[in-house]
Amino acid sequence: MTTDAASPLQQTPLHAWHIAHGARMVPFAVYDMPVQYTPGVLKEHLHTRAGAGLFDVSHMGQARLIAADGRHETVAAALEALIPTDVANLAPGRQRYSQFLDATGGILDDLMVSRAPGEAETGTLRLVVNAACKAADYAHIAAHLPAGVRLEIDADLALVAIQGPAAERIVARLMPEAAAMGFMATAFGTIAGLPVYLSRSGYTGEDGYEISVNASQAVALWEALAADSAAQAIGLGARDSLRLEAGLCLYGNDIDTTTSPVEAGLTWSIPKRRREAGGFPGFERLSREWREGPSRFRVGLKPEGRAPIRAGVVLYANETDPEPIGRVTSGGFGPSVNGPVAMGYVGRALATTGTRLFAELRGSRVAIDVVDLPFLPNRFKR
Repeated sequence: MTTDAASPLQQTPLHAWHIAHGARMVPFAVYDMPVQYTPGVLKEHLHTRAGAGLFDVSHMGQARLIAADGRHETVAAALEALIPTDVANLAPGRQRYSQFLDATGGILDDLMVSRAPGEAETGTLRLVVNAACKAADYAHIAAHLPAGVRLEIDADLALVAIQGPAAERIVARLMPEAAAMGFMATAFGTIAGLPVYLSRSGYTGEDGYEISVNASQAVALWEALAADSAAQAIGLGARDSLRLEAGLCLYGNDIDTTTSPVEAGLTWSIPKRRREAGGFPGFERLSREWREGPSRFRVGLKPEGRAPIRAGVVLYANETDPEPIGRVTSGGFGPSVNGPVAMGYVGRALATTGTRLFAELRGSRVAIDVVDLPFLPNRFKR
């Protein structure tokens, strides 16, 4: 994302900690964020897969929707008018992934929505949205809310993620009840004496938690988690390679207003009730794509050789045809699979696993095969 040179970058509550611990900082979504620490991206990636990675994701937007009448039905109906998931049947202590859609079915942003167990009967939903989109998301929500439902932006909260096979042990040592949480469960609790709201979720394909805490207590939470020898600070570089191996979409690359959830392979996030009844923006297009199939699909791509194929690279059906048939939307080197991995969109006829395509790389065409996603099996705790 381009940042206005005249505008100072914003800082998360952990900014000084990152600087003090050798992070290389870069502009990201108008924030000054750590892209890597001294070990480097490859080692940070592999450490997360083997132990536990600590991620500062405080740049993400956190907000609440609150119904004046205190009824879940009221706030659920308001949000269901904007997103295609089943909010009405979201149980207390559960979280779901969804997307804000525009009138044509394009994706404005993706988000997490949860119903906190301690707020189950207060008509409150909690949202986490992408940093680069949060201002637009908040404006979009506010412009479409019915009377009696209000948006509260929680700018005083920080967000820390801990991901990897050691994450449960580290968090449960500080909050024993966290061990019993399953994937996409949420709970209020206390970690190192600090009140937190956590979900068992993440953006790496690994088991782990995302932990919301008051911004003034973010450093204390981070240091309590980092005190375990298995935990290591991880930057945006490894966060990106981890999510790519996990086959997870990055907004602005793999999904945007030109893509629908059906094209992106996200139909799993739209329950049967919403697919049948609609009532959300873009339903007409999505309904047509479910009936007839979309014209293109997001697919996994595995290049031949060792050279990474980056976002924006054009795809062709063979070595000589001048007509592009798709493009790469995310790509890089996958340390855990020890080779290049990518995702992109291709026409329906070419989206079958095993199809051989070609990518334009430095004036030559490199063979690249359509493969199943994810590149590594996820390790979420079901």
